[in-house]
Amino acid sequence: MEEPKITTDLIEAHGLKPDEYDSLLEILGREPTFTELGIFSAMWNEHCSYKSSKKWLRTLHTTGEQVICGPGENAGVVDIGDGQAIIFKMESHNHPSYIEPHQGAATGVGGILRDVFTMGARPIAAMDSLSFGMPDHPKTSHVVKGVVEGVGSYGNCFGVPNVGGEVRFHPSYNGNCLVNAFAAGLADTDNIFYCAASGIGMPVVYLGAKTGRDGVGGATMASAEFDDTIEEKRPTVQVGDPFTEKCLMEACMELMRTDSVISIQDMGAAGLTCSAVEMGDKGGLGIKLHLDAVPQREANMTAYEMMLSESQERMLMVLKPEKEAEARAIFEKWDLDFAIVGETIAEDRFLIMHHNEVKADIPLSKLSSSAPEYDRPWVETPAAAPLAGLPEIGAVEALKALIGSPNYASKHWVYEQYDTQVMGDTVRRPGLGGAGIVRIHGTDKAVAFTSDVTPRYVKANPFEGGKQAVAEAYRNLTAVGALPLATTDNLNFGNPEKPEIMGQFVGAIKGIDAACRALDVPIVSGNVSLYNETDGTGILPTPTIGAIGLLKSLDDLIAGLPADGDIALVIGETKGHLGQSALAFEAFGIEAGDAPHVDLDAELANGTFLRTSRKLLNAATDLADGGLALAAFEMAEGAGFGVALDADDIPTLFGEDQARYLVATSAANADALEAAAKAAGVPVSRVGRFGGSEIAFGSVSASMTELSTLYRTAFAAAIEG
Repeated sequence: MEEPKITTDLIEAHGLKPDEYDSLLEILGREPTFTELGIFSAMWNEHCSYKSSKKWLRTLHTTGEQVICGPGENAGVVDIGDGQAIIFKMESHNHPSYIEPHQGAATGVGGILRDVFTMGARPIAAMDSLSFGMPDHPKTSHVVKGVVEGVGSYGNCFGVPNVGGEVRFHPSYNGNCLVNAFAAGLADTDNIFYCAASGIGMPVVYLGAKTGRDGVGGATMASAEFDDTIEEKRPTVQVGDPFTEKCLMEACMELMRTDSVISIQDMGAAGLTCSAVEMGDKGGLGIKLHLDAVPQREANMTAYEMMLSESQERMLMVLKPEKEAEARAIFEKWDLDFAIVGETIAEDRFLIMHHNEVKADIPLSKLSSSAPEYDRPWVETPAAAPLAGLPEIGAVEALKALIGSPNYASKHWVYEQYDTQVMGDTVRRPGLGGAGIVRIHGTDKAVAFTSDVTPRYVKANPFEGGKQAVAEAYRNLTAVGALPLATTDNLNFGNPEKPEIMGQFVGAIKGIDAACRALDVPIVSGNVSLYNETDGTGILPTPTIGAIGLLKSLDDLIAGLPADGDIALVIGETKGHLGQSALAFEAFGIEAGDAPHVDLDAELANGTFLRTSRKLLNAATDLADGGLALAAFEMAEGAGFGVALDADDIPTLFGEDQARYLVATSAANADALEAAAKAAGVPVSRVGRFGGSEIAFGSVSASMTELSTLYRTAFAAAIEG
């Protein structure tokens, strides 16, 4: 097949800027082949190279005594004691999920699971953070249903419990949804696998499913804005097979017990290209591939297609040569392909052979470590004007505005489509607030998981919004009694070539870094998703934070519900901040004012106090969107009775001041908690009592039965129309 002529239009279609193409020519000393153009396009696009974000990602706090491996590998690794580690990461599959919701979301789950088990960890938990357009937008219902089905079908079939996440709706996501998938796995600290190749002349082995044409150009598509050609991008979305992935995981786990693996890498974005380049680059070696040996499920595939295919359920490995027969037998037993497709070489070359022809010959190090890096111009987000005030509204009406919206109604329509109990170690399921919890099998310890961000805050004040995302994750872990250990980030933003968007990114990074340092929850892995725009309109800046915490014993768990008659207390100081609040948006469509200030010293002090006081508490939750009123309603509704709050004013009830928790405890323990708080210098105040059949705000009340019905039906009503 004759290769296309390299033209200006073809270069532009591959996402390369004129100066980047000039750099390519300088590296090669000649015009590229079509396959080489595709390889450079894949490795130098935003999705793979992080060329707009690397400068700022390096400033993040990534180290700590608990960190075994920080950013740079497939996933981060954190020590949880007893010779065990949690390996975890969050990653986006935004563009594919908008184009083809079911497969886009499903393959997002599949990709993040591979990131975890390629390092030797058996996945034990998954989460998903989903951002959609408004329910009345003509495409939203289709996207929501497809994404939730895709997440559920892949995770359920693979067999990993989905224990948490978040779902939000906002007009900014009308043309560009966000699907951020999280996975965590358990490994032994002395049996972790990395991707750096070593040794010269070592066989490079292809593992898993066959290669097809699905997903060709997917990474490049993920690095561009959407426009009216969106439907033409459908062929760039991959198709997943969770049963094959389950077999692939079991085969890899068995292989890893044989001392056969030198290095291993999953084939994700940019497929065979990215996996081979990363293995060679991190090991300081070259790679030679023989594409005739690549298992193919379609006829007459070209070198370009094989190198850029993003077919799922595939891995690449550098193998100890003497272990070939043993390794091959394992994969044949699992009915998976095992093919030697190349070897490591001493020269700094990425050499691609097909039908005895050289299809690409590129200095390998120039593809990864020497990819373009930009210091994009940025402008600081202007300070937000104070909120002028909200229209008059009663407390009950305000609560109904929240719980009647899909943003704050019960999400059981979503999580009931997920298997939350598979593997039998789920201690706390979705729907109970705070964090999901999974027991470490065969032990009394457990790990808590959460994901958080409030995009309205980040847009108004990127620095405070970045801090708040980390702080809320910290509080959610703390509220179940877990010691927060570490974080992963999924940084979703618009076009970084716009200085105001780049300013949002920079501000959020600075805020995230400040909070991670103050709260000792380093970032150990992550993902950047830029160009989330449609026809020039960007999403809300959405730097999602996934976090994990450790319960050394399930005796430390705060997992109960309030008892009838329990005292309700707030840990932390309430000032009544309503800027950028949930109430302002849901009741009045107002997005104005500043984000709430995050006092990191108070976050640390109040969180530490709650954990040390856990024996006094029956239940706890952090206060975030919707403030005290929403938190108290959710806690009481889960317990099946009412709650009477002393306050009746909107700022106290619905303000979103940070560093706060709502706790429930007996009268006797309330006295002890107040005494302990006074000694620790932590603000604690009584705010009401749980019990009865109504929710009361001062002298105004409403039936919990009526409100519970609204809360449990509003989401489905919005999505089903």
